[in-house]
Amino acid sequence: MDKMYTKARAKINLSLNVLDKRPDNYHNLESIFQKISLYDELYIEKNEQDGIEIYTNIENLPEQDNIIYKAYFKLKEEKPKIKGVKVILKKNIPTQAGLGGGSTDCASFILAMNKLYDLKLQNEDLIKIGKSLGADVCPCYFNVAVKGEGIGEIITPIDANFKFYCVVIKPEISCSTKNMFEKLDKTLHLRQREMSTPIERALKTQNIALLCDNLYNVFEDVINEKEIISNIKNELLQNGALGALMTGSGSAVYGIFKSKENAKKAYKILKKKYETYICTSFNRKSTF
Repeated sequence: MDKMYTKARAKINLSLNVLDKRPDNYHNLESIFQKISLYDELYIEKNEQDGIEIYTNIENLPEQDNIIYKAYFKLKEEKPKIKGVKVILKKNIPTQAGLGGGSTDCASFILAMNKLYDLKLQNEDLIKIGKSLGADVCPCYFNVAVKGEGIGEIITPIDANFKFYCVVIKPEISCSTKNMFEKLDKTLHLRQREMSTPIERALKTQNIALLCDNLYNVFEDVINEKEIISNIKNELLQNGALGALMTGSGSAVYGIFKSKENAKKAYKILKKKYETYICTSFNRKSTF
């Protein structure tokens, strides 16, 4: 095998609590991650010369700032036999949106390299490498709903196959994950709601009302543009969503719909005003 094509799917957070800051400056969290059908595309091809070439449809993205670039050299540390590789990355997932675009690209690249070069990396190896590259990389290895704990490296797959429809809106504002965590650290006496347990139950029982009643993201409490996020949530609800939430550290907001027809109606209306995507939840056997 000399080349591979893979889809790197976006994620949404159905719940997100940030528990505390660690001595290494990462944060312990508890979150339910759900993959969705929106994806980036990666074309990966072996190259006999050492090094990595990355070509992407995103303008002005320095190669060294791409997490795939960092992942290649991390893999090279672990497995020096790796030769060069050429990567064509077609970005469809909006950036700085809380949809895990960079993390899922990284996870998909690592899994593809494991197959392409027959690296024989085991689960624990993949988790170790993913953890070293970013907090959301480990959950993004999985194409099922998972509960993530620690900095995201403690993963519990959720035995569910719940298909629901969602409309995702990316407002014009963007959010830096680093800045959002800094805001959280400066917010005193912030009370968080533990919603992972009912959400996990909702996924397992395919109870959409229970799911939508318990969506929670602590970052909604600290984002500066609360009014923008609130207005988008209200518009999603007014157009038929059963629940709406900002995902990750922002700024994308999604609404969950009972049917494809309802989601399509909302999408047609909202795309006239916002950068809008229509998706389904995505559940497939774990990549591992």
